[in-house]
Amino acid sequence: MSGNTFGTLFAVTNFGESHGPAIGCVIDGCPPGMALSEADIQGDLDRRRPGTSKYVTQRNEPDAVEILSGVYEGKTTGTPICLLIKNTDQRSKDYGNILDTFRPGHADYSYLQKYGIRDPRGGGRASARLTAPMVAAGAVAKKWLLQTYGTTFRGCMAQIGDIAIPFEAWEHVPNNPFFAPVADVTKLEAYMDELRKAGDSCGARIRVTASGMPVGLGEPLFDKLDADIAFAMMGINAVKGVEIGAGFASVTQRGTTHGDSLSPAGFKSNNAGGVLGGISTGQDLEVSIAIKPTSSILTPRESVNMAGETTSVITKGRHDPCVGIRATPIAEAMLALVVMEHALRQRAQCGDVVSPMKAIKGSV
Repeated sequence: MSGNTFGTLFAVTNFGESHGPAIGCVIDGCPPGMALSEADIQGDLDRRRPGTSKYVTQRNEPDAVEILSGVYEGKTTGTPICLLIKNTDQRSKDYGNILDTFRPGHADYSYLQKYGIRDPRGGGRASARLTAPMVAAGAVAKKWLLQTYGTTFRGCMAQIGDIAIPFEAWEHVPNNPFFAPVADVTKLEAYMDELRKAGDSCGARIRVTASGMPVGLGEPLFDKLDADIAFAMMGINAVKGVEIGAGFASVTQRGTTHGDSLSPAGFKSNNAGGVLGGISTGQDLEVSIAIKPTSSILTPRESVNMAGETTSVITKGRHDPCVGIRATPIAEAMLALVVMEHALRQRAQCGDVVSPMKAIKGSV
């Protein structure tokens, strides 16, 4: 009931606080016999970790992962895998001025009203730092899905603030701090420099895909694959919107164009985003998420204190002017966790099903 576990067959329980001694997760349900080491996980954590460029928070965390259980002689045993990430660069004093006030747009007020107590240091459990364990768990899921189905996951930034980012090529994504699919990011750099100087923040749009998808994942009616994807993405800090396939653009499309025509060679388009009736078609999963502006900013904003009196809040500390910059590996991980969960469900219920029709290709 506490809402800290994601998944059922591949269950990930997240623990820790932003300024506690450590954060981490326990993965229960990973199939046995898969080779697994810290190196399989560390790469994705390095992509998400803070302090990697001047455009993100300067909190300097190595995010070095430790495998505490569930692996013997380099292979998963089928028992719970505990992953630990130590916090090493906390500056709790930065939050001393919000002990009795509430940051607009943050979870300070709602946490206090729910629990009657809150950890103000870095936002406690509401901190985006708690996405690191999910990235670690997602790396485990990614490896199993790649080995079992050949499924791969990729993501990129499609918009930052009011700047739309055209898609040029996936190869550009790892070569800049924005995960942008373009060769030239000077415009984005200038925009972020201006934003930081103004003491303000902005939102972002992230695109994430899964290629090499197996057909048939997803359950009717309320455990649809796309429904669980939306649920997972909304579980990421600061996400305020999710689109599958054409998303809200479907409103202006006609039925003659929105429905993805089939041919012996494959689907001719992918407005459905790889899901029909809540079940995967074998096409790429196409997901977009909208991320709100960072709530912790230097610009003074009106709030109240514990006595209900009007006050002004300035959030000190080290914060991302756009939390969306580091969201790409997080979105990839959450998508992988959803696909992993549904892959295990499919194996459990329909693993011996033989379709009377040969599957067509995902796309032409």
